[in-house]
This record gives sequence, structure tokens and C-alpha cells, in this order.
Amino acid sequence: MTPDIPVTSALDEETARAEIYGLLAALYYAPPAPDLLAQLRVAVTQAPAAGAFLEESWRGLVATVRELEDAVIADEFHTLFGGVGKPEIYLFGSHYLSGFLNEKPLAALRSDLAELGLTRDEQMPETEDHIAYLCEVMRFLIAGDDVAVSNLTRQQAFFAKHLQPWVNDMCDALGAHPRSRFYAALAGFTRAFMSVEAQGFDMLD
Repeated sequence: MTPDIPVTSALDEETARAEIYGLLAALYYAPPAPDLLAQLRVAVTQAPAAGAFLEESWRGLVATVRELEDAVIADEFHTLFGGVGKPEIYLFGSHYLSGFLNEKPLAALRSDLAELGLTRDEQMPETEDHIAYLCEVMRFLIAGDDVAVSNLTRQQAFFAKHLQPWVNDMCDALGAHPRSRFYAALAGFTRAFMSVEAQGFDMLD
């Protein structure tokens, strides 16, 4: 669950990446469950290598969780993302890519998901361009058993098309909102992690 587990092999690094995507998906999809927040409050905040790029933003996230009660974090989620009508902050890629929901970016995403053999669970109310859904797809592309689908080439293509173009804009919006404390810290960690991902994929070219 944490990005500070010692990396002793490429396999360990891939496991850590998948776990971070899974953590981001859980934190953005719904108000964090009490047991997840409890785990975050006792998480190790020192990276195994001094000066690791994610260390500062991870420490800030954990510190913020320790400062806030569960109910405060849940209220913040509903304030920022809930309510009737337009939310304070959008978590959907189409909004940042086109200015509207359910537009061409979502259609392109659905086409790419179909090629991967993925479909949205009908019980999920959000569209597939929700940040949590996209993080789950990345986790699948890292940790899935079918190497024809779950491989670095697929990860790089999906990330470059469906996450990299807009995720920093979402992080900017979260960081600037006056009611955002936990999610501002989460946005800081998200930005740092996505930067590491982008740099790693750039090295593949």
C-alpha cells in the first residue's frame, strides 16, 4: 500500500507501482474507509533511499491524515466531489480534455478499454474516465496475469493517452481549492507519482 517499501528487484518495483495505483483508486473513488485511514496514519514515511522523489509528498499525505479525523476527510470528499449538479472539483478526464463530460475522450477511452478486454461494471455509477477507474486500469496493466495485455508497452500507451494529458490539471484544481486539505495533500502525492511514472515511460523510448 505504501510507496516506501524497499525495492530489491524489478518485481518488487512493479508490485509497489501497482499498489500505489490501487491506493489512489481507493482514495479518489469514495470517502476513505476507517481501516484504510488507520493504515495510512501508521505508515512508514521514510523512503529506503535518501532523497527519494516521492518521500516528501508521501510524508505530507501521511501527516495530513494524522491531523484530520475520519469524519472531516469524509466531509471533504462530499464537499469537493459530491452534491447535486456541478461538483466543486471534477475527477473525470473528459472535463479536463474537452471541457465537457461524456465527450470524445470518453469514447476513445471506451474503445481502448474494449481492446484490453475491459468493460465498466454496471453497478459503478461513474463513467470510465474517472481518475479512480483509470488508476485501476493501470494497476491491472501492471499486475495482470496475461502478459499480452499487462505489459510495459500497454502501460505506456494507456498512461500517455488517458492520464498524462490531464491529471496535473486535476491536481492543480485540488491544490487550489480553499476547502481541500486531505485531497490537496493527496494531489501533491499524485502529481509526484505521476511524474515518476512519466519519467519511467520516457526512458522506454
